[in-house]
Amino acid sequence: MKILHTADWHIGKKLHKKDLAADFELFIGWLVDCIQENEIDAVLISGDVFDLANPSHEAKKQYYHSLLRLKSLDIKLIIIGGNHDSPSMLNAPRELLQEMNIHILGGMPQEAENALIPLTNKQGEIKVVIAAVPYLRSSDLPGLELAENYQERVERVREGIAYHFCQLAELAEKKYPGIPSIAMGHLFAKGVSTSESERDIQIGNLAGIEANQFGNYFSYIALGHIHQPQQVKSPIPIYYSGSPIQLSFSERKDQKRVLVIDTSKSFEPLSIPIPSFRKLKKIKGNLAKVKLELQSLSSTSNLTDLVEIELIEDNFDPHITFVLNQLIEDFGVPHIEIVKHRIYFKEVQKKLGDFSLKSQHLDELHAKEVFEKKLKEISIEENQKKLVEMAFDELLNEIESES
Repeated sequence: MKILHTADWHIGKKLHKKDLAADFELFIGWLVDCIQENEIDAVLISGDVFDLANPSHEAKKQYYHSLLRLKSLDIKLIIIGGNHDSPSMLNAPRELLQEMNIHILGGMPQEAENALIPLTNKQGEIKVVIAAVPYLRSSDLPGLELAENYQERVERVREGIAYHFCQLAELAEKKYPGIPSIAMGHLFAKGVSTSESERDIQIGNLAGIEANQFGNYFSYIALGHIHQPQQVKSPIPIYYSGSPIQLSFSERKDQKRVLVIDTSKSFEPLSIPIPSFRKLKKIKGNLAKVKLELQSLSSTSNLTDLVEIELIEDNFDPHITFVLNQLIEDFGVPHIEIVKHRIYFKEVQKKLGDFSLKSQHLDELHAKEVFEKKLKEISIEENQKKLVEMAFDELLNEIESES
């Protein structure tokens, strides 16, 4: 069988208020062609289907339209929820979609056996079993409420995540002996690189699990949550496919991809690059450098290229702010749009305070950033600080999951 692994679609995502719906639509068109050209039998989507737990009408419409396009290819589709997704929202049409060979697990089912999904060939023979583990919330982690301190809580989160994978491995081996199994998960694994567009999960990513905690039963582990495509060091293949489109300027140099496993050959995946539909460009330097780079910009992309400017000068000078604003106002290169600009002065007079922070709008900051800034302003012991941070992370995850 040929199985395609993708993740972190983030339908409904906006980058500095710029809607990325067109990017995703082009990706789906490319994906349809990729599935046909490579004769794919099943597609795994490892979480964060949507960018928001309560997606807009337009985002839902794009999601269902995409499912219909993939369904027309006569493939099996397995989708798990991520930390951005609402389990109840994803699960609502589950029975209907299952009739279309689309399996949804928004959250971990009460009966673990329901997280095992067999994949059959055209002759009806089971060739691979998928062990689907959606993003695990506090209620899914046994014994978490018994933790007496911060470190014990971190360890119980790790153990709880590992428990679900080991449980499914035992069930798969018992129910489908001799048949290879692929696990799906949406989590943070230790040792991977992150980007600006990912939310911290499970105690601020501190509860990342080790590769050996997945056990040694699975032939491949298809992960989601990390947007930069990468492999987790392990004797068995553990991969993050990464997001299919660039979701932040920190991903502007990433080569986006999908992964294809041909089980008749091996469980080492083939990486298939996704074409870039638009470029994200970051200009960083003093006023002279910013002005020069703006003048040299040009575009050959399908969609409008987006630009972020970070102007850095040694001394505070309001005239520099005026000149930069004028440059942006006069900028008119076709198919290129400046979506964000910031100014930093290295040596700012104390009476002015931190100008770089004052020039930053509140809506540019994530709640965690605001919290961390406030936490720095108060005197608190290190152990208490960790407990407060842990409580904040858990509350924030709950709020973002329900919003």
